[in-house]
Amino acid sequence: MSGMWFTPKGYGGHRRNPDEVKRDGWKEQGLLAVAIDDDRLTWPERELVRQLGERLYGKREREARHG
Repeated sequence: MSGMWFTPKGYGGHRRNPDEVKRDGWKEQGLLAVAIDDDRLTWPERELVRQLGERLYGKREREARHG
């Protein structure tokens, strides 16, 4: 036999957009992916995201070089 008779999950068909992946990650696994410059967030929310990121992972390369 040559070739595959089915397409494995994740290959071909519908490709999810990044927001769908983030939403599913939150709902299914409790993972949160947030862009620090997301326009849907207020300034205090963006600042909280920045502070959490720095606490967990350290300063971003760009900020570490300039600040």
